[in-house]
Amino acid sequence: MPSLLGIDSGLTVTKAVIFDIDGTPIAVARRRVTQIIPKPRHVERDMHELWSATAEAIREAIALSGRPATDIKAIAATAHGDGIYLLDSEQQPLGHGILSLDSRAGTIVDHWARTGVADEAIKVTGQVPHVSAPSALLAWIRDNEPERFARIGHIMSCKDWLRFCLTGVVGTDRTEASTSFTDVQTQDYSETALRLFVLQDLSPALPPTSRSDEIIGGVTAEVARLTGLAEGTPVAAGLHDVTASALGAGGYGEGIVAVIAGTYSINETLSAEPRVDRRWFCRNGIAPGVWNSMSISPASSANYEWFIEKLCASEWASCEAAGSSIHALLAKEIDAAFARPSTALFHPYLFGSPYGASASASFFGLSGWHDRGDMLRAVLEGIAFNHRIHVDALREGFSFGEARLAGGVSRNPAVVQMFADVLNMPVTITGTDEAAAWGAALCAGSAVDIYADPQSAAAGRKHGATCLPDPARSAEYEKRYRVFLEIAEAMAPVWPKITGLAQEGAANAAAI
Repeated sequence: MPSLLGIDSGLTVTKAVIFDIDGTPIAVARRRVTQIIPKPRHVERDMHELWSATAEAIREAIALSGRPATDIKAIAATAHGDGIYLLDSEQQPLGHGILSLDSRAGTIVDHWARTGVADEAIKVTGQVPHVSAPSALLAWIRDNEPERFARIGHIMSCKDWLRFCLTGVVGTDRTEASTSFTDVQTQDYSETALRLFVLQDLSPALPPTSRSDEIIGGVTAEVARLTGLAEGTPVAAGLHDVTASALGAGGYGEGIVAVIAGTYSINETLSAEPRVDRRWFCRNGIAPGVWNSMSISPASSANYEWFIEKLCASEWASCEAAGSSIHALLAKEIDAAFARPSTALFHPYLFGSPYGASASASFFGLSGWHDRGDMLRAVLEGIAFNHRIHVDALREGFSFGEARLAGGVSRNPAVVQMFADVLNMPVTITGTDEAAAWGAALCAGSAVDIYADPQSAAAGRKHGATCLPDPARSAEYEKRYRVFLEIAEAMAPVWPKITGLAQEGAANAAAI
């Protein structure tokens, strides 16, 4: 029976998912990958550990499938976008990979904003550079680690590193190539963009590009021994996880907004022409002549996961030991909180925000009678409100009347209804829990002619339930959302002062 392997490597977990060609997951295997935080704002990972964990997940998925590896007709990977993974001229990792949660380049991005570089960048590349963009991180390495900078041989993304490990072939795809250095009109690499960031010396290190659904190599003999894959299994170029999630969720198309509630708040739609605005990135779609406009911030379900990890640790451990779900346990508290009025609001800016690098997370409106359920409700509403900021921005530039929702929080029907009410539009959940991996698998299947193209194959798959907005609840959420925005605007001049407290404290500690 033919099957496809989709690899999905996020910011904390790397997964291998084997699918039947109708999209049914046959086997899923996961491995956690260590985040290395050597100092504030630096978020990294060991590239060898990432590959080792992914290889283990592949081997386990094959075993769990109960099928021979020769059934897997093609493979593609997706992974967290942006960040940077570097190789030297000998094709060896050049330090740790830098994750998209990293914000060490904040001062560089601020400098670019003050000096007009950001204004020029959006004209050329279709996007304002942000703290985890390859442009910003490479400029930081140039200024702070010149020896490392001088040794850069190949610039990669996370998924590019994994496909290199599978095949030994250096390269990227069109969606990933457009994170910093492509011309928004031609969709090809731009020497003007490199010069703008004073990174023109790195032109030879930019990886060659392919379509996401194009075969770029085959599984090597060494990888076959390590993973149990069949040697020579075709590997497609793969794609940025933002696009993969939209594709796998059935939201990759004009007239639809894909809302991916993962570590990042991802909100995106397609167009047949480039439309540029500071509030979204205008990047390459899978095929030439298609643009993927995405409005994002690192402020979504990672806040919910943080709450569970930090404030529900004992219950989580008990659930793990019993083989039950902490999410099912907390759902009762969340449902009860949704059923009663609450003044509690939460700004989900633990890891970043649309308001700049200095914004931080906070609860407002808490009182002594509020409980954990009220706080969890506030966290989830804050996540939805932050998505709405981005969706509202896209609504001003594009026409769409429905949303596709994917991400862990979409498993709770009450949360899906909340998204429909907050966004005030129909919200359809994805038909799979593994949208990003399925998006990668669709590209793999297209590459070996199982599907005519990834988009039509995704559109033909059955989706999950659709929630329609309730007019009364939408009106109530409109009031809460406006207060949420008003607080954020009032906090804008205060957040840098809060950030300064830590800087002052560190300086004082160093002086003692």
